[in-house]
This record gives sequence, structure tokens and C-alpha cells, in this order.
Amino acid sequence: MVIRWTVVPLLLLVGLVAPPFMVTMLLLASANVGTPQPAARSTGHDAMWLGHAWVDGRRAQSDVDSLAAHLRRTGIRDLMVHAGPFDSDGNLDLALRPRARWFTAAMHAVLPGVRLQAWLGAHPTKEELHLWEPATRGRIVHAIAGVLADGFDGIHYDFEPIGDGDENLLAILRESRPTIRAHDAMLSVSAIHIEPWSGAAVLLSHLPAALSIWSADYLHQVAILVDQVALMSYDTGLPSEPTYTGYVRKSTVLALHSVPRSVGLLIGVPVYPAAGIYHHASENIGAAARGVRLALGDAPAPVDREFGIALYVDFTVTPDDWAVYDREWMSTLDC
Repeated sequence: MVIRWTVVPLLLLVGLVAPPFMVTMLLLASANVGTPQPAARSTGHDAMWLGHAWVDGRRAQSDVDSLAAHLRRTGIRDLMVHAGPFDSDGNLDLALRPRARWFTAAMHAVLPGVRLQAWLGAHPTKEELHLWEPATRGRIVHAIAGVLADGFDGIHYDFEPIGDGDENLLAILRESRPTIRAHDAMLSVSAIHIEPWSGAAVLLSHLPAALSIWSADYLHQVAILVDQVALMSYDTGLPSEPTYTGYVRKSTVLALHSVPRSVGLLIGVPVYPAAGIYHHASENIGAAARGVRLALGDAPAPVDREFGIALYVDFTVTPDDWAVYDREWMSTLDC
């Protein structure tokens, strides 16, 4: 996934026009206080993003068998498999996924309950994908029909960067729905960081910089057009585990209120090495899982909706990450 504007610069700017930056950090850290309840665990609606190697010929049946054997011991139900990206005109090169049909057939055979989504996207910028052009969106819709014919159970869109209130994302979601329904498939979308407090995105929109953080209202507008939302709660740049956990907790609470219960909600968590200013070691699956569980409060994970965490990404996950997932999120789930 591309680098987005991190939460830290956004909150720093908020600190310049509202409370001081350190106060903002303390408020986030204070949201880390508490003890997650034992019942706040996976209900078997988790997910994972998979890299492009599964559809381009680098994986074999033995890899599929190994992946399936591991997934049976988890709560992972959805796999978002990278099958793009779109080119600048909205077309999708067939040569990008020569083994897609083999993979979907092989995975469905060994793990019938898994839902395979084609992870597709591009950068909707002036230099790349012109998502605001109707003709470009038309070619995208045409392309996803071909992808679904490869045996995928759905389409997972990942367009970045997308600013708060962006009408072009709403347009492509609306225009994709007839094709999705015609194939009896699901429509999923990656959502960029959302505000930790209601009103923060509105405040930032009045600052003289093109900053991208979604409001709870825009998240709702996106959510009512899809079957599932994956909120990417990583690459925040937050400097410590307490502030990161606090952010995940606050944003998860807002997401639970903004995304209708009829729409699946995934909280994206990191399982990749720390690198640069965007992703510190403090941003890890354990801290994220704690934030999600704190957001659930005294109640168990919701059983009347599809809610879980999504691991990013399969080719960087380590045995230690899996151990944390088992211990901190899934341990009471009977798989």
C-alpha cells in the first residue's frame, strides 16, 4: 500500500491551532488506560492481505496447502489477494495475474470457507489514475468483471490517497455495484485513517495543506455503498505504543458507530518491520489488538456483525506475529 499522510503530522497541525501537540499525545496515551476484557476476542471474521506472488506464478500447490493449514487454526475468513494495479486509464493487464484462476480454484478446494477478494487499486492523482473521469471509471468496472470471472468472491478496492469527502471514490463504488451484484460477489474497500475525535477532519480541512484523514461521516458514506470496510490503522507515525494503542482504540470506537452493522468492519493491523518515520516499532500487532479490544469495552466482540482485524501483510508476517495474534486476539476462539 502507498504511504499516506501519517497521523502524527495531522495531529501536530491540530496542536498548532487547538491544544498543544503534547496535550494531543497525552490524550491519545490516556486512551491506552484500561484492561481488555477476556470476551473481547476474535469471532472468526478476521482477514489478511496477500501479496502478488499468489497470482503471478511464484507460488505452488505446496504453498497453498501450507497457507490453508495455518489459516485453519485462525479466525481469518477473508483473503485480499493483490491482483492489480490498474493502469492510468483504468485498464487491468491480464498478464499481471496469469495464475489467478489456478490460485482461486486451489484455495477454494483446500479451504472452502475462505472468501477470496481481488485486491485492486492505483494512485488517483493527476500523474496516475484519473478516477474523476467517467471513462476511466467505466474501464475499471469493465476490468473487475474479468477479475471476478477468475473465481474471486469479491473485489477489494484500495485507492490512495483519498481525501475526506472525495466524491470520486463514492462514484466508483456506486458504479461498481451492479457488476458486483450480477456476479453475486462482495464489494470491499480500504479506508484511510479516520479522525480519533469527531470533528478533527473538519478542522484539518480548513488548514492550508492537502492533508488526508477521513471524518466519521465520510466513512459512513463510503460504508453504505459496500459490503465490507477495512480501516487501515497503521503507518500512523505515532511515537509510542500508548499513543498508537490509544489512536487505534479511539478510531475503532468511531468506526464501530459509523459503519452500519450490516456492513463488515475490519481493523487493519501491522505485521511488517518498522521502517522510516511512518512505521515505528511501537506500531505493532500487539499494540493494535489491545486498542481494538479496549474499544470493545466490557462487551464481547460483536456477534451480530462481521467484525475483526486484518493483518497486513502475508509476506512479512513472522512466527512471533502469529503468536501475538493467537495470544492477544484469538485465544478463546474455537477453530
